[in-house]
Parts: sequence; structure tokens; C-alpha cells
Amino acid sequence: MSEYNEAQWHDEPTDYGQIGKLPRTSSASGQDTSPPASVIGSLNITAAAADPELLDLPWHIALEDWPADNLAALPRGISRHIVRFAHLGGSVIAIKETSEHVARHEYHMLRKLARLDVPCVEPVAVITGRTTVDGRPLNPVLVTRHLKFSMPYRALFSQMLRKDTLTRLIDAQALLLVRLHLIGFYWGDVSLSNTLFRRDAGAFAAYLVDAETGELYPDLSMGQREYDLEIARVNIAGELMDLLDGGLIEEKVDPVATSELIMGSYRRLWTELTEKESFELGERWRVGARIRRLNELGFDVGEYAIKTTADGSTIQLQPKVVDAGHHQRRLLRLTGLDAQENQARRLLNDMDQFRADNNPDLDEEISAHAWVSQIFEPIVRSIPRHLAGKLEPAEVVHEVLEHRWYMSQKQDRYVPLAETVQSYLDTVLQHRRDEAAIMLNPDTEMLKILEVEVEESGRYDDEAEEEYPDSDD
Repeated sequence: MSEYNEAQWHDEPTDYGQIGKLPRTSSASGQDTSPPASVIGSLNITAAAADPELLDLPWHIALEDWPADNLAALPRGISRHIVRFAHLGGSVIAIKETSEHVARHEYHMLRKLARLDVPCVEPVAVITGRTTVDGRPLNPVLVTRHLKFSMPYRALFSQMLRKDTLTRLIDAQALLLVRLHLIGFYWGDVSLSNTLFRRDAGAFAAYLVDAETGELYPDLSMGQREYDLEIARVNIAGELMDLLDGGLIEEKVDPVATSELIMGSYRRLWTELTEKESFELGERWRVGARIRRLNELGFDVGEYAIKTTADGSTIQLQPKVVDAGHHQRRLLRLTGLDAQENQARRLLNDMDQFRADNNPDLDEEISAHAWVSQIFEPIVRSIPRHLAGKLEPAEVVHEVLEHRWYMSQKQDRYVPLAETVQSYLDTVLQHRRDEAAIMLNPDTEMLKILEVEVEESGRYDDEAEEEYPDSDD
């Protein structure tokens, strides 16, 4: 395989100002996936950083025929592309075979979204110039890094998704869609299957996985936003019908009615973030109240416009720049801890209470570091090694703090942290599934879910091939 260890590395594209889709070049058509004659026998790798471990993977083999030793047993969503998960060093990567233009466009979109601080998977590389040992050309691939502690919606529960869980998933999807639309990103294929979810202090945080159909503009029209929303409603309804047929959600769940929840959730959040608000001149306190509401939703107002009417009797307020991650940024600034938004809000609440209880006059940053050393770090260190993969540290600390509150309420006394942690380990954490490794070592119930997904993936692949025999977008 030495002839395949030669690779030409190329820097990532830098034309971040390009709007819409990545321009199609004559050499990257959907019909011609063959590498140029000059590079047959060597790989062309476009990446932000050279990762030599990529060269150890069997790129000379068609993706569907890759040996099991290279693969990680993660579930594949419904896709008309061949997708596999593979081990790369200490992480897991997702590999998708597609056309060169689509791979480069999606890589480019993901890099843009990452620069804009949007929750999405990390693009690793686009690899072209693949050939078999006998010189037969193979399709290019897009490589992304699998998001640790994240799971597809089907895998969140090994037995059955409850209605309230579905509602939380759809709320997370709506929030992600709002964040994308605020920066001018049109998704074009919104679905639960194209999203990964991470636990976030009792809720879920949604991450974009598939940006193949995405387009980035300075602003989106109402028509573009509404069309994305309608795509989401239809796709989610179809996904829930599949779950219902497979016995993976409660029978009382109405797929169509449940999918329509995203419409209301999206519109409520969009209105709160963007609409103009009018009030009397003497009610200027409502400016601060509006900003606090946005902060509670996890958004910062970097700029806002205030306009008085001609007679000076009323004021119009409109946020102009709204940035997500208010609590994440405050927690990171004070402690250096990187957490999900709801996790950050919960930890900050405990941190503020810690300061009020111990030394309210102490500088906020000094008190925050004291909280980390006396609360956060002791909880994390107390988790035994064999339980450390159950949940990510911020989620564990959140659950311990919640556990202490419930214990204190039930026993009507202050429960020390050490006693709380031991109770949490004994009664909660050891019974949780290992969310860092569950997909790498699926149990019997999870295997059933994977089988359903693989069957559906094959069915949708066949249907897509009939409908789009020569399409690459």
C-alpha cells in the first residue's frame, strides 16, 4: 500500500465571503468523479491541518467494502450516500462518499459555520484521487469528526422515546434553526436525521451534521425561512412515523401534530429575538427587561436601536445584533470551563449562590475560581474511572447539584456535597448508559435500533437512486 501513502495536501479554501453555494468548476462536475490523470495513484487531501493518520486508512477500497477493523459501530442515518464511521487515532470520524463538488461545498459550508460559532460537526478533510489497486477510480469523500457525547435522535433511548423527550428534541431543533437563520444560513434539508443531540442540563443541544444543501447569505427572506421550516415539519413527521411503525415511540404520539410543534417553537423564539417593541416614553425600564429576557434565552444583544416617534410619546426598540451563547461565554470567561448553554446557566446559578452564601463582597472572578476548586473539581475527581464515560463532566456536575437539591427537599436539611456525590454515584450514575461509548459497544436493544436504521437507509437509498439517478446535490 506504499503507493497510496503518497498524498498531496492542500490548504482549506479561504473565500469565506462567497455567498450561496460554492461555485461549480468544470473539473468538479457531478458526472465525473475520476481523479485527474496526473494524480492517479496518490491522494489529494484538502484540510485545515495535515493529519498523517488519515493516510493509514484504506482509501484504495470502496467505502462500502471497508474492513471491520477500521470501522466504529455508530448508527448511520437515512442517506442516499454511503456513510461509514471509522477510528482515527483517539477519535471517531464520519466518512461520506459523494461527488467532488458536493464534498467541497459541504466542507466549505461547515468551515464557515464553525467560524461563525454555529453548533455543527467539525470538517476534517476532502479526499479525492482515490483509486483501487488496479487503477479503477473511486468516489471522493468528505471526512468530518464525530461529536463526542452526541447521539442521533433514535439512539437517545434504547427502548422507547417518550412524548416529552420528543418535544425537547424538537425545541432543540427549532433553536438550532433560528441560530442558522440569524446568520443567513439556509439549510434546505432540516431533519432530526441531519442533527446530532447532546444532553444539556435536562434539555438537549442540537448540532448540524449535514450541510450538503446549505447556502449562506447576508440575510434570509421570510420565504426562505418559511420554506426551511416547512421542510423541517414534513421531514420530522416522516421520521416520527417511521419511529411509530418501529415501536420506538409511544403509540399516543401523533407524528403530524408533534412535528408541527417546531413551527410554534421556532416562531416564538424568532419573534422574541427580532421583533420591534413599542412602549410609552415613561416605560424605559422595558429596554432592560427585553435584554434580560434575551439573556435568559441564552442570547446576547450586542447592539440595539431605539427610535422615538415624532411626537416623542413612544419608543421603538429592536435588537440589531443577537449572539447565542450568553451563559457559555460568561462561564468560559470566569472559569475557563466550556459547557453547553443550559449547563452553563445551571452552573452559573450555583456559582452565584456560592458567592452569595460565602462572601458576597468578593470579586466575581476570584469567587468563581473558588467555586471551581471547591465544587466543580471535587465532583469531577470523585467520579470513578469506570463511570467517567457515562456523561460529560458539566452534565455530571449539573446532575449532582440537582440531586443535592432533591435530597435536601426530601430530607428537609442541608446535605453536604460529599454525601450527595456518594448518593448520586450509588443511585443514579452507575445505572446510566455510557454515552461516550454506547455507540461503539451497542447492547441488544441498540442493535435492534441500528438494524431498523440500516434497513431504512437501504430503502431510502434505492428510492433516491430512482428519483435522482444523476444528481449530486
